[in-house]
Amino acid sequence: MFFIQINRWGVYKMGRGRNQNLRYDTVNQILEFISSGQFQQYLPSQVMLAELCNVSRTTIRHALQYLLDIQIITEQNKQFLILRQPEKEDILSNVRIKYPRKNQYQSIDSYFKSVIQRKLLKPGDIFTELQLSKAAGVNIFTVREYLIQYSRFNLIASLSRGRWQLIEINEFYADKLFELRELLEVHALECFMALPKEDKRWNEMKMLFNLHQELRDNVVREYPDFSALDNKLHSLLLSAANNPFIDDFIELISVIFHFHYQWDNSNLLERNILAVEEHLAIIQNILNNDKPVATKELKQHLDTAKKTLKNSVALIRKSEVL
Repeated sequence: MFFIQINRWGVYKMGRGRNQNLRYDTVNQILEFISSGQFQQYLPSQVMLAELCNVSRTTIRHALQYLLDIQIITEQNKQFLILRQPEKEDILSNVRIKYPRKNQYQSIDSYFKSVIQRKLLKPGDIFTELQLSKAAGVNIFTVREYLIQYSRFNLIASLSRGRWQLIEINEFYADKLFELRELLEVHALECFMALPKEDKRWNEMKMLFNLHQELRDNVVREYPDFSALDNKLHSLLLSAANNPFIDDFIELISVIFHFHYQWDNSNLLERNILAVEEHLAIIQNILNNDKPVATKELKQHLDTAKKTLKNSVALIRKSEVL
């Protein structure tokens, strides 16, 4: 696939496919570094730029040549001096097919959630796109796209110059969060109950029932395994809705919940024992085709989860006071 890059300087280059796309993304990334003030007076070395942008030095050299051509930078004593701030017209906009960056997105998603789970990042902490980019081994554009999805729901806040803050939620936020979650999951439950009996998900639900019974029998020793079953049950229910928008919302809600839930490890055994029983009640009534009771049990389970989240929020606030 060929494409042409056109800006105020005329036709810049004609290229083929993914390599050229990568060069344009790298140019834009360096422009963003300059605009945000992360680079002042001089650019860092080509080795450092390659590391920051997660690209090869060859790609960096192509990007620097473009910046020289449009007089953003000039070479001075083997260094690149910044001459001016980028303007909107300097940004490269390609007429092209955008290739997905699934692996990069998965990398930042996995890393970001892991630092939450390991309590390396907590509500109120400030972090930068550059820190996440280097730690996760992805480019800054992917990091920014990933963070923006959470900022729309006030989970994190954009400060300035690539800095972000993890926001502490309050009880009002928790109430509204679970109000939405209940609407979505009750709808998904209704969709599941309407599935034809030959649908393979009925067998999957029976298997989940057996797995929950096994966990209940060994819960004192294996209670940490509940989180995996919790994810399987809710994912199975939501699959019946066959709605990617619902899937995205539930994923977001799950992340928000775990951001704060991870900070309250007290009574985890007791909470998981209760949750296993609640799951069994939900599944049993689904398999018995008793939609009213299954719905009632699901709402009860979500109410328990809401109370857990609120307790965690209160615990965080108490620790801040102390």
